[in-house]
Amino acid sequence: MAEDLVLDTAIRDWVLIPLSVVMVLIGILRYFVSKLMRSFQVPDHKIVKEGQVIVRARNLRASANFIPPKSFRSRRVYFSNEENGLLFVPKGQAQNAQAQMFSDPNMAMDMMKKNLSMIIPQTLTFAWVNFFFSGFVAAKIPFPLTQRFRSMLQNGIDLSTVDVSYVSSRSWYFLNLFGLRGLFSLILGEENATDDTQRMMQMSGFGFDPSKSLGAEKDGLDIVQHEWALPKFEHRAEAVLKKIVS
Repeated sequence: MAEDLVLDTAIRDWVLIPLSVVMVLIGILRYFVSKLMRSFQVPDHKIVKEGQVIVRARNLRASANFIPPKSFRSRRVYFSNEENGLLFVPKGQAQNAQAQMFSDPNMAMDMMKKNLSMIIPQTLTFAWVNFFFSGFVAAKIPFPLTQRFRSMLQNGIDLSTVDVSYVSSRSWYFLNLFGLRGLFSLILGEENATDDTQRMMQMSGFGFDPSKSLGAEKDGLDIVQHEWALPKFEHRAEAVLKKIVS
């Protein structure tokens, strides 16, 4: 039988609130530090051009049914023609994103700075939380949960009799670590929000490969089944006018 605990208000004042405030301040400070460490790079003309081509091809796929069939076919040939189409990339010209990153020292240095700006603050913060706040039951979730959430919400507490809805201080740290994106979006803006989950995913990648995106967009444009929507609009308008007249 799970036991109900009475949480001391001092835990709220000296553990829960300080931990949350420190996590928010560290996230904001890390954003500005990484912004200062970021080196200015002139965007590559070829990469910008390929990105604009991808955007135009996506707009064509999305609005294909609003232009006549002849116009759509001519535009599709313009993009996906295998001789001089904008989306066609010869096999010999495809670039490896990993090799491109290691060939550009500025790109590799920026990636290392981003990783260090994430790893070092989080390592120090976790050591601080583990040393000062380990073993505290910091909060309680106001709805019942299954036993599968025990390892996630009660990290650092080895008591199976405690109800699953109670959250330990260490688990509260991880919840703040991965759940503050919405707050950072309000403070720093949507494009400037720091998201540790995305940063961890980016650590395993080596950048953007435009050749793959061009090939995928070409395949998507080739399989589009065009159906002009204007005749349907005419029939629909005719039916509405008949209803109004009658």
